Amino acid sequence: MALFSSLSEKFNHIFSKLTKRGRLTELEIKEAMREVRIALLEADVNYMVAKDFVKTVSEKAVGDEVLKSLTPAQQVIKIVKDELTELMSSNSQKLMVSSAPPTVIMMCGLQGAGKTTMCAKLAAYLKKSGKKPLLVACDIYRPAAINQLQVVGKQANTEVFEKGTQNPVKTAKQSIEHAKKQGYDTVIIDTAGRLHINEELMNELKNIKKEVSPTEILLVVDAMTGQDAVTVADSFNKDLDITGVILTKLDGDTRGGAALSIKAITGKPIKFTGVGEKIGDIEPFYPDRIASRILGMGDVLSLIEKAQEAVSEEQAKEMERKFRENSFTFDDYLSQLDSIKKMGNIKDILGMIPGIGGKIKNLDIDERQLMVNKAIIQSMTPQERRNPDIIKASRRQRIAKGSGTSIQQVNQLLKQFEQSKEMMKQLKNGKFRKGLF
Repeated sequence: MALFSSLSEKFNHIFSKLTKRGRLTELEIKEAMREVRIALLEADVNYMVAKDFVKTVSEKAVGDEVLKSLTPAQQVIKIVKDELTELMSSNSQKLMVSSAPPTVIMMCGLQGAGKTTMCAKLAAYLKKSGKKPLLVACDIYRPAAINQLQVVGKQANTEVFEKGTQNPVKTAKQSIEHAKKQGYDTVIIDTAGRLHINEELMNELKNIKKEVSPTEILLVVDAMTGQDAVTVADSFNKDLDITGVILTKLDGDTRGGAALSIKAITGKPIKFTGVGEKIGDIEPFYPDRIASRILGMGDVLSLIEKAQEAVSEEQAKEMERKFRENSFTFDDYLSQLDSIKKMGNIKDILGMIPGIGGKIKNLDIDERQLMVNKAIIQSMTPQERRNPDIIKASRRQRIAKGSGTSIQQVNQLLKQFEQSKEMMKQLKNGKFRKGLF
């Protein structure tokens, strides 16, 4: 399910009609803006946010500079992109760092938003940038909450400070002393959640805030709850004066209403997003990149970052050499499959490529096929992987049996591999055979 796919599809439809018209009249722009407003409301964007957004874009789009332009539709799209970016942008998008360590990050939110897991994801993210985080278990009410933090903390290779069911305020205070003694530069406090906002919850959070003076108070909300997420953010902000928001399950929300409304309603930025279930599935929130993806312009920077995380520079150079020399083997193919898996959901990756975003909705991509191909390759001998030409009938039968697949599936993979090598050969010679692509 591609990020903001529903809204992106509607915007693409609206603006494709504009681009076909050449010069635009004020009436045509106003009609397009009316459709934009409807698309935003259907995406569960807050009513006042949608109304103000369309008003701002309309005022800029009906100016002489746009109406008299040779490419008015492109001008309108640029205005929409700039305003979408502005709608989600803030000067405090990045995490604040305390001048006197440790930096204290207080995580809060309702039950079910994924707060405990997000604490570990944030720890894993900070470790990548050279930080030494400490997780603190201050949710003493939800059954197994402490145990859950220990489990995800282990996945993030991060120590968890816990004092059982003692007063959470006391535990939070002790964790700061522990962090100073042990050299931790960041403390991430997992506070208690509730099924709904109540006075008891808020009082405890206020007491923890008063005791540890957090550098950041980050609210974790579920993007799938749409306007409810905005309401929750507004309530927590009024009581705690949060510094930012983390949106979870953004990969599952094709509408995007919460992401487009939260900053406008609360005045506080979205700092991170959860885009999957794995510990590494956390990304900084970049308003300009999100705006580009909503408008089907892709997100090349995020794609490059994902590729760099999945493949080292040395691996990339080695693969380039093999492509050039046409010495690509099934071992290399296996390595590529693992790299693709590390990058995440294939549809999301394709959606980051400019011009492709709106075209993949109905594309049938069976990610299980990657695992089938991997099983087939792993059932080959080292010699067969290096030299597939020796894989005749009896070997194909053995490979199919060993991988739990059919001979037809083995044949299909071998054919795909040969076609890939042929393509590399054509590219190397600078010739593109008609019909190859």
